[in-house]
Amino acid sequence: MSTLTLTLVQSSLHWLDKSANLAMLDKQLEALTEKPDLILLPETFATGFAINLDCAEPENGLVLTWLKQQAKKHNAVIAGSVLVAQGNKKANRFYWVKACGEVIYYDKRHLFRLGNEGDYVLAGSERKVFEINGFKLLPQVCYDLRFPVFQRNKNDYDIMVNVANWPAVRRPVWDTLLAARAIENLCYVVGVNRIGEDGNGVAHNGGTAVYNFKGEALAKAADNTEQLVTVTLEKKHLETFKAAFPAYLDADTFTLT
Repeated sequence: MSTLTLTLVQSSLHWLDKSANLAMLDKQLEALTEKPDLILLPETFATGFAINLDCAEPENGLVLTWLKQQAKKHNAVIAGSVLVAQGNKKANRFYWVKACGEVIYYDKRHLFRLGNEGDYVLAGSERKVFEINGFKLLPQVCYDLRFPVFQRNKNDYDIMVNVANWPAVRRPVWDTLLAARAIENLCYVVGVNRIGEDGNGVAHNGGTAVYNFKGEALAKAADNTEQLVTVTLEKKHLETFKAAFPAYLDADTFTLT
């Protein structure tokens, strides 16, 4: 039966300093004691959430090169979001990089209105599902978490992943919605958030965690602490629960536009 070992990386990020962030993350990953299948980094892990500043990567820039190197080095998929140049705007792009060098991605759909993200970032147009070790995974980025219609599980994924720069002031919302998305979608939910204060003075305190399909926390990082969290998920536990409690069969049908 399928298993998936994930390592979640909770870090404080250097504002607009790609080289420092990549060096820091490289050092963090050197401390891995277990071999993961999937390594997850926070939203905009190379720069911080600097959407209004000139820090976007080209399509095949420094950060993507580093991701490819790390994927090969650790023989794992590595994923996280990067600000990527798109004309006169950016994409907030969730890169999914395989050890073989293959790259696929999801562009953040819901842009953070309070921070004027839409003025600088192009919204993604596609809901995507990736596959790994027999699991289907729905990638999401930060503010996406607030929009359950977009995330509704049509029995087409087993794990929802959200990578974020979620501020400490709204941390209870983060914790609540991660558990709620797991319960309502009968899936595992993985949230990866940063810590530390960014260049705009916004504080982040973590909340990196893994929840099961009942909304129970399987693993959590300590608040305000740089930490690797590694957990192994078993598909049979999810399948057994869904067979015994098949609420997804009663879900309302709808079409996204």
